[in-house]
Amino acid sequence: MSIATSLNQNQQQAWFTSNAGQYLQVKEQALYDQAVFDLFGFNALQMGCAQMDLLRNSRIPNRYVASEFSENIAKNHLSCSDDFLPFSEMSLDLLLLPHRLEFSERPHQTLREAARVMMPEGHLLISGFNQLSLWGAAAGFKKAFSNKAIYPWNGKFIGLARLKDWLALLGFEVLSVEMCCHVPPFEQSSWHQRFSFMDKVSGRRCAMLGGVYFIVAKKRIVGMTPIKPHWKLAPLKTPLIVSPTRSKPSQNSLLEQRNIKIQHK
Repeated sequence: MSIATSLNQNQQQAWFTSNAGQYLQVKEQALYDQAVFDLFGFNALQMGCAQMDLLRNSRIPNRYVASEFSENIAKNHLSCSDDFLPFSEMSLDLLLLPHRLEFSERPHQTLREAARVMMPEGHLLISGFNQLSLWGAAAGFKKAFSNKAIYPWNGKFIGLARLKDWLALLGFEVLSVEMCCHVPPFEQSSWHQRFSFMDKVSGRRCAMLGGVYFIVAKKRIVGMTPIKPHWKLAPLKTPLIVSPTRSKPSQNSLLEQRNIKIQHK
C-alpha cells in the first residue's frame, strides 16, 4: 500500500496536464529516451507514471507498464503494488521507477523488490524530486502552510545521497546521475517563460540544484571478482604436443670424437 492509492487518480492526471507537470514530462522523457536506447535484454518494466511512455525508445522486445491504479487498463498491462511485484526472481533486465520511491510508504521494500526481480547486470532507472532544490522548497512550504497537500507535494522526497547509500547496500552500482527541471514549478505559463533561462544557467553552474534527479544503476553480483590473465607467465604445457628431446650420444659418435682428439695431439 502506498500514498498514491489514497489519492484520486484524476488528481494525479490533472497535475501532469498542468504547466509544471508538462514541463517535467518533457525533461524526464528526454533523459529516459537517451538512457534506455543503449540497454538490452528480454524484459523491461515501467512502474507508474503511465502518462509517459518511458520505454518507447527501448529495443527490448517485451516491455510492460504497471500501475497501482486499475481504472486505466488501456495504458497499463497490469495493476500491482511496487512493494510486492508479481514477477519471479531475476526475471527483469530493465526496471524503471519514475517517482515511485517518494510515494511509497516503504521505499526500502520497493528497492528490495527491485533487487529481487532484476537479472544480474540488469539496469535500474530512478527519477525523483530533489530535496535541495526549489521544487523541494515548494513541497516543504505547501506542507507547512497547507493541511491538504496534493500530488506531488504530498510525497516524501528522498535525498540523493541517502538514495545512493540504499542502492549500494542492495548491491547496485550507480553509473550516472543527471539533474533536470531547474525552472521553479510555476503554474502560470508566463512566470515559467520568464525563468526559462535557469535551465541553461543552473544546468551549467548549479547542476545539483535541479528539481529532479535521474539515476542509472546496475545490479552487480556480490562476491564475483573478475580474473585477469597473467600475460607474462610461461604458457601452459600440454601432453598433446610433443616437445623436442635431446638424444644420448651413440657409440659411433663417441669414437669419432675420440679419433678427432687424437689427431689434434
